Amino acid sequence: MSESKDFVAGMGSDSRKSPVRVAFVTRRTSPHVTAHDDDTVMAFPEALFRAIVAIELLALVLVVLSLFWNAPLEELADPLQTPNPAKAPWYFLGLQELLHYFPPVVAGVLIPGLVVLALIVIPYFRINIEGEGLWKHNRTARLRMVTAVVILFAVFLLVFKVYVALAPTLLIAGFMFYAAVERAVPGRLLRWLAAKPLSFWIMSWFLLSAAVLTLVGTFFRGPGWSFVMPWSGQI
Repeated sequence: MSESKDFVAGMGSDSRKSPVRVAFVTRRTSPHVTAHDDDTVMAFPEALFRAIVAIELLALVLVVLSLFWNAPLEELADPLQTPNPAKAPWYFLGLQELLHYFPPVVAGVLIPGLVVLALIVIPYFRINIEGEGLWKHNRTARLRMVTAVVILFAVFLLVFKVYVALAPTLLIAGFMFYAAVERAVPGRLLRWLAAKPLSFWIMSWFLLSAAVLTLVGTFFRGPGWSFVMPWSGQI
């Protein structure tokens, strides 16, 4: 049997300080208690409804596109004749493009694994949990760190001649350094960029790099995986 607790009569409405209480309601008082909770959004129906709307819109767009353009299907596979270049489905062409620069273990396992791990871990950094901009605090120290990382990564890409990934890296780095500039009257774009945390920049770099690698593998690779122009007819 649990020990009995003594209740002391007193004035107050803080339900967190005294969660267990007996309320004496008179004609001039109210049983209302004060509680301050963080703003929350229910997953149902708000988040689920948005996901359903996005899925329906995507399905509608795919149906409309299928009415005007046929799927880019080729002839039946011939085991006696291998196409040159032999390309994977478009959603794997980014990885196939990486295979042109790195060994299979590095391009197919190590790099994608590290990228996925970073996308999982980085959002839990303090700067992202608090939702603060990358340059809000410790601007000088963070600027030095980001500059060192960008230089080392750019040198790494230059050594392996991965120019298609170097371009989006320098583009995202340019926007990051632009957001780090302090101005007396910042513009709307500068304020928007300065409010973005580290996870935003990492995710933007990942999406842009994946898009560039996929586009290059799809439209700019010909026989022997050589670099060709899309209008040359050698794709």
